[in-house]
Amino acid sequence: MRGSGAARITAQLAVPVALGLVIGGVLAFQAGTSNSGIVQVALGTPVTPTPSASAPPSATNSTTSTNVNCDIIVPANPLTAKGLATPYQLTGTDGQTPAQSGCEMANAVNLGAFVQATILDPATGALSVYDPLVVTQGTRPAVRPSVPRIPANAVVTIDFGFNGKDLFQVGATPTTLADANCVSGQAGSIFGQASFCNGINFFNAVQKAEREGLLKVPSPGASGKIIPSGGDMGTGQECPVTRNFEVADQSSASNVTAEYLLNPLTGQTAQDTTSNAGNMAGPRLLHSHSVSTLLDRYLDPLLGCTPFQAPDLANNDVPATSLALDEILADASQPKIAALVPENDKMVLNGGKFDAAKTDMYREELGQAPISDQNNKASDPEMYCQNLVDIQTPFLAANQKLLATAQSPAAAVGANLLTFMANELNVSFTNLACQQFRLTNPVTLTRNGAGVAVAATFNTSVQTALMNPSGT
Repeated sequence: MRGSGAARITAQLAVPVALGLVIGGVLAFQAGTSNSGIVQVALGTPVTPTPSASAPPSATNSTTSTNVNCDIIVPANPLTAKGLATPYQLTGTDGQTPAQSGCEMANAVNLGAFVQATILDPATGALSVYDPLVVTQGTRPAVRPSVPRIPANAVVTIDFGFNGKDLFQVGATPTTLADANCVSGQAGSIFGQASFCNGINFFNAVQKAEREGLLKVPSPGASGKIIPSGGDMGTGQECPVTRNFEVADQSSASNVTAEYLLNPLTGQTAQDTTSNAGNMAGPRLLHSHSVSTLLDRYLDPLLGCTPFQAPDLANNDVPATSLALDEILADASQPKIAALVPENDKMVLNGGKFDAAKTDMYREELGQAPISDQNNKASDPEMYCQNLVDIQTPFLAANQKLLATAQSPAAAVGANLLTFMANELNVSFTNLACQQFRLTNPVTLTRNGAGVAVAATFNTSVQTALMNPSGT
């Protein structure tokens, strides 16, 4: 799931927090990975380390079973090569230890944190990826990260993802977060699962490199497998990007594609590299629950599309994906009806109300255009809901036979890719409160005794959203 400037495709995904805490965001792939010997973790099954000198077993108490928030300690100078190679530390909030809070990477299904850096050489326009390691506070890496070689004037963006509810950035020094332009929301109203460092500067530099002809972003490519459904993908041939409503969900960009390896005996983590996988005994693959992961790992291969990739500096320059690369591609090939972060996304609500300033803050960190009459025609709250219903529903209905042949990213959610995406549309409709705009949920799911979506039917009737009379 990684590579330099090739073509790419689609997909977006996000399970509501309540569901995410059960099935996690750590989609332990049932599909094979590029690393042999990796044990696939069943989604929703936390990995509990056995007693060892380096990682004692977690205590069982009411805190660990109910806690949904964690702190992540950001190392000093995180935008430098040394800072990138310094592990981030996951721990509990308000002075709780990892064991007391459950904020351990061995519990990544519920409370795992993931960090991803994308790097631009402004002199050449070259892009690269490096996934800084996250460890449980008090443990050492299973394999010490190597210090990457980055250009002297490199512009770095760092994206954070979390499988719980709220992840709070904590600087290793009093000035760490300010020096690295780290943003996690507004005072008293953080984004929640996502946060950023230096995103605005990075995307400004990317756009400058594009204007100067140094950075040439590839075309998303084409797929001969997509059946036209009357949406924005007019010919039915274009590979979707994250801003296509055909694959969007309640948030157009909410998590990273970073992956880690877990030693299940010690609870220690390592970067997901070919070397580390070969030198660890029975490592387990951890990753976050993200739209980009759905798009890059599941939908792209099915449709014969290739993600936008860049060399992974931690893994001998093997092509790698990232959230930032997906946003660069989506911006360069933005559909006419574009799914930008909407104001009714829970991560940008403030006290349950729309907040344009907070929404723009989030968008800026991903290179998305701020709210305006021109930019927001498709992504006003009511129009975002309408487009999900009127564009994604017929896309899923038209391509259901193909999608049903593909593996589900989360077996505890959907039996195959079709029912997984149908469940995502169903959940997004609810979490975005689309019913407030006089819309009807277009998905009907059939679940088995374990609650897994095993079949779906779609109402493809065109619907028109009406502004909520309360204006909220």
